[in-house]
Amino acid sequence: MTSLEGKLAIVTGGARDIGRAISESLAARGAKVVVNYFNTPSDGEATVAAIRDAGGEAIAVRGDMTKDDDVANLVAEAQTAFGDQIDVLVNVVGGLVARKTLADMDTDFFEGVMRLNLTSTFMACKAVVPHMSAGAAIVNLASQAGRDGGGPGAIAYGTSKGAVMTFTRGLAKELGPSGIRVNSVCPGMISTTFHDRFTKDEVRGNVAAGTPLRREGEAAEVADLVTYLASGSASFLTGTNVDINGGLLFS
Repeated sequence: MTSLEGKLAIVTGGARDIGRAISESLAARGAKVVVNYFNTPSDGEATVAAIRDAGGEAIAVRGDMTKDDDVANLVAEAQTAFGDQIDVLVNVVGGLVARKTLADMDTDFFEGVMRLNLTSTFMACKAVVPHMSAGAAIVNLASQAGRDGGGPGAIAYGTSKGAVMTFTRGLAKELGPSGIRVNSVCPGMISTTFHDRFTKDEVRGNVAAGTPLRREGEAAEVADLVTYLASGSASFLTGTNVDINGGLLFS
């Protein structure tokens, strides 16, 4: 895999689970990493400490990626610390929020999930792209739910992630002539606090048993894929939505 030595990477939601694994993976390849977090400062501090202990460079920046001012501040802090040129943007921020059926959810809930997963991705891209040049890369976090609609009560989440996939394709076409690549990854059942919170153990076990590899994925495996897509090794890949689900779903 191509080195990311000297590159500047911003990872929204980069302080825990898949986001932390991505931050650490990018740093291990030589990138200077700006780790965005929102609710838990200790997560941001721990991720930065792990990167620095391994010999990497990183800072943590608090911010709500659904707010313009916070997104702008994230970019400003990144440039103050590491310079104007941004080479990699990974959009991890997102979430299910709650499992709700159509009958259970109201417009505010639906729009809130869309804003968390889709609008945050748009806002980060809007703010970062002007500071990118040829060879830069954006990697968005979509989901298997964007392929198949998600599990029970995940209509809003699945819809938002499907929209992230379409946004990825459209932005790849728009930015292609400038040499900026845009891809997304679509994780299936990955062992994270997301599923600890929202998915019953019985369901997780059944999914793992029905997966050809007979297990859940690991955050580090998703991070390796993201790091590849962010690197020059993936220089002719853009507009792709790459599945990583152990063979459970083929697209």
